[in-house]
Amino acid sequence: MTPATSTSDHPTRAFGIDIGGSGIKGAPVDLVVGELSADRVRIPTPSPSTPAAVAATVAELVDSFDLPHDLPIGVTFPAVIQHGVARSAANVDDSWIGTDVTEVVASATGRVVHAYNDADAAGYAETLYGAARGHSGVVLVVTLGTGIGSALVVDGTLVPNTELGHLEIDGHDAESRAADSARERDDLDWAQWAKRLQRYFRVVEDLLWPDLIVVGGGVSKKHQNFLPLLDLRTPIVPAELRNAAGIVGAAALAARGTSLH
Repeated sequence: MTPATSTSDHPTRAFGIDIGGSGIKGAPVDLVVGELSADRVRIPTPSPSTPAAVAATVAELVDSFDLPHDLPIGVTFPAVIQHGVARSAANVDDSWIGTDVTEVVASATGRVVHAYNDADAAGYAETLYGAARGHSGVVLVVTLGTGIGSALVVDGTLVPNTELGHLEIDGHDAESRAADSARERDDLDWAQWAKRLQRYFRVVEDLLWPDLIVVGGGVSKKHQNFLPLLDLRTPIVPAELRNAAGIVGAAALAARGTSLH
């Protein structure tokens, strides 16, 4: 078995877990190239998705791999995460609110665990290995899906829990108008949706003055239908890591021993 750490101070391998409302996915990650080093395993999220039930499922997933015990493990979670504690809950049981995600998962797996907001992990992966690789300054990664997730990275340092999908714009919670789910709900064509995205991204760039915006989420696969319709001063590009971003980002953050506050 390859050791968890290289001969330097930086681990070259780690394990990433992406906890979502419908599935819990995990795989070991090669941190040199930012790719999964084995096939991803997915287990349906238990219902109800209580802390005990989810932690048991995570332990089952981890045990399905032959991992060194000292391998860093990172977990993404659909919530604001402060000092490892979930302060919100999206598409998981409300009993997670106030729960120490790191403690619950570490207890179930018998390993050291770091927990991160799911959008933060995905955004961090894009800055290390994906569309924002090599870009300094302020990078904003926005995921367009059921809601709008955001990750803000400044000169390689992640600023956690930005929650920019919940900005109030024109009297509306931004994601209620501009998420991909809003496009589907309101039966918008690409041009109509792009007008909403234009309004959203213009407000965000006026607040943050980013050097680069990266757009992720499943709809980013169809980026040619809407990104060219946007008129922004900030370069805006599609994400590259797709569904692997959360796993890769969680692993990369955990390997650095990074606990975000």
